[in-house]
Amino acid sequence: MKLIIPLFTILMSCYRPAYSAELLEIETLASGLGVPWGMAIMPDHKLLISQREGQLSLLDLDSGSITDITGLPAIKVAGQGGLFDVALSPDYSNTPWIYLSYSKAISGKGATTLSRAKLVGNALIDWQDLLVTKSITGTNYHFGGRITFDDKNHVFLSVGERGVRPNAQDLTTHAGSILRLNLDGSVPADNPFVCNNKVLPEIWSYGHRNPQGLFFNNYTQQLWAIEHGPRGGDEINLIAAGKNYGWPIISYGMEYYREVPVGQGTEQIGMEQPIKRFVPSIAPSSIIQYTGVLFPEWHNNLLAGALKLQHLNRIVLDNHNQVVSETRLLRDIKGRIRNIIESPEGWLYVSTDNGRILKISPHLADNE
Repeated sequence: MKLIIPLFTILMSCYRPAYSAELLEIETLASGLGVPWGMAIMPDHKLLISQREGQLSLLDLDSGSITDITGLPAIKVAGQGGLFDVALSPDYSNTPWIYLSYSKAISGKGATTLSRAKLVGNALIDWQDLLVTKSITGTNYHFGGRITFDDKNHVFLSVGERGVRPNAQDLTTHAGSILRLNLDGSVPADNPFVCNNKVLPEIWSYGHRNPQGLFFNNYTQQLWAIEHGPRGGDEINLIAAGKNYGWPIISYGMEYYREVPVGQGTEQIGMEQPIKRFVPSIAPSSIIQYTGVLFPEWHNNLLAGALKLQHLNRIVLDNHNQVVSETRLLRDIKGRIRNIIESPEGWLYVSTDNGRILKISPHLADNE
C-alpha cells in the first residue's frame, strides 16, 4: 500500500531522475508485527527486525514474506524491557556477526545486555553475551538499548538510568551511560576512564536519562544521541569521550508530580549542554544523520523518530552543529515512530509501534 503526502522541502531541480518537489512516497512493507524496536538491512535485500516482545523476524523486501528467526536466548519482557536493537557488524561480509541488545533476567530483574550471534538459515548460532551491564534496578523502564558502530572496530551501547536518577552520576554502574567496547566485547585501551579503578572502564559518557537513539557518522566522526527528558526536556546531544551530560543535576524538564523543575537548574560547570532540546517532549526513540543523495536538501540533517507526537523530526544544522530549523514530517501516518534507518540507496525505513514497517522515498515525478 502506498500513500502520497506533502514533503515540506524542495528537492534540487538538477537531481536526476526527476523527483516531485512537493510529494513524499510512503509504502507499507509490513504490518501486524509487535513493537519493531530495531532494523538492520541484510545483504540479500532482506530486513532483519527485532520486536520488543522477544521476536526476531526477517522481511523479504521483494516478496513481502516474513520469516521468524529462532535461537534467541531467554528475554525478560516486562514494561519497556524486552528485545531491543539489532545491527550488523561493520564488516559483515567478512565477519558475519549480528549484534543485539536485550533485557536479560538476573535474579528476576532486567539488565541491558549486548550480545552477538551469527545467522545460518533461519536460526541464530554461536550466541555470545558480550556485556551484561551493571544496571539492575527494581524498575522495568529506561533500558536504553540502542547500538551503533564507528569505523575503528568499536561498538557503542546506550543504557538508561533505569528509573533511578542518581545512577546517571554514579560511575560504578553502567546505568545512565553510553558505553564503548571493541567488537569482541573487550574494553578499548583508550576509553576515557580505563585507568581509573573507581569507574567502570566501558563508560564513554554519562549523565544520561534514557538515550534510545544513537548514531555514529563515519564521515564526520561524530557520535549523536537523543534521549528522553522527564516532562519536557528531551535532548539531542553530540557525545564526546568522558563528558557528563548532566542528568539529573541539570535538566530542562519538569517533575511529573508537580510544576517544579528537575535538578539544580539548566547549566552547571563541567556539564554539557544539548545541541537541541524539546519542550514539551516529543518522546524520541531513534536518530540518524542523513548521508544519502535521494533527499539532497536533507544532507547532514538529523532525523529522529517521535513516539508521543508521532512524527519524523528533521533538524537542520549549520557548520558548527547549531540548530538552524526544525520540521515535523509524517504527521499523518498515525503511529508512534520507534526506529528509523537509511538504506544504501538513500531512502528510509521507519517502524511504528503499531507493528508497521514503512519505506519513505521521494515521489518520482511524471515525465512530460
